[in-house]
Amino acid sequence: MLEAQFEAMEGRLEELTVASAQPDIIADVPRWQKILKEISQLEPAVAAWKNYQKLLRDMADARDMLADPAMADMAEEELRELTVREEKEREQLRLFLIPHDPNDDRSVVMEIRPGAGGEEAALFAALLLRMYQRYAERRGYRFETVDISDTELGGVKEAVFTLSGAGAFSRMKYESGVHRIQRVPVTEAGGRIHTSTATVAVLPEAEDVEVDIHPEDLRIDTYRASGHGGQYINRTDSAVRITHLPTGLVVTCQDEKSQLKNKEKAMKVLASRLYDLYRTEKDAAYAQQRKSQVGSGERNERIRTYNFPQGRVTDHRIGLTLYKIDAIVDGDLDEIIDGLILSEQAEKLKQFS
Repeated sequence: MLEAQFEAMEGRLEELTVASAQPDIIADVPRWQKILKEISQLEPAVAAWKNYQKLLRDMADARDMLADPAMADMAEEELRELTVREEKEREQLRLFLIPHDPNDDRSVVMEIRPGAGGEEAALFAALLLRMYQRYAERRGYRFETVDISDTELGGVKEAVFTLSGAGAFSRMKYESGVHRIQRVPVTEAGGRIHTSTATVAVLPEAEDVEVDIHPEDLRIDTYRASGHGGQYINRTDSAVRITHLPTGLVVTCQDEKSQLKNKEKAMKVLASRLYDLYRTEKDAAYAQQRKSQVGSGERNERIRTYNFPQGRVTDHRIGLTLYKIDAIVDGDLDEIIDGLILSEQAEKLKQFS
């Protein structure tokens, strides 16, 4: 099974390499870029397959040497080492057979909203917003706010932002769902621990060529921004609200002082939401998965719990508990996300067992 699949990859790589050098394809920039992207995805798999083939040849040579009494001991030792390598490399090859999520290389649009818990849920939403901002700094992603609606106590009613960077969706997609916090809120005078939730949705950022938005389908309103910003926000209609009439989707942006920049950001978010909508309509199974991303925000729907009294964070999908809550809410998410990736890979690899 491995041989047939990797030989097909090798043949496809050769075909694409030849095509990428053709003048007519180079002139068609979108097609050429698509080919180069597929080449970059195939090259590591083909290189790993060639290394594995060489390893098998080395193992065959070592077995031949066993027949020579003078070389038998050395050949036996070498064969043991090569056998260990063969098992590891074969496992790595199987990872290349996992279907590639075409959205993994994209940037993302993320949305955070408070769930159950009133003002404490809004404060938790603000904590999650800061956590993702810090994580973006650690990973080298570009963090840009699109629209943030604050509460008087510093919580967040809604936050929409983008994380731009290669492979952002491949890691951030695991953050979709209901997050739960357990702590004594600043609003609690009796010192009782409260449980609140916030929902996180992660959308792959759409490319311009993928979503056709007609101007006549849009209603664009401008208004004065509200929230933080001092005197400036009271003097100019810089905030933008875009309504996509066919679907009823509404996007607002008031982060920039420039009305044009706010419009550009809002259009980017609208395109991503439409892309996600059209994508899910085409794939009923994925639509159900997307629908269940955030649920209703109830406490029993959580994917992860942040327990401050015990200093622990538990991801319920993989049963991982880490006792470093301060580091995690400061953006140290890699251990959790890496665990989720490995768990998903293991699940998908079962079909090749």
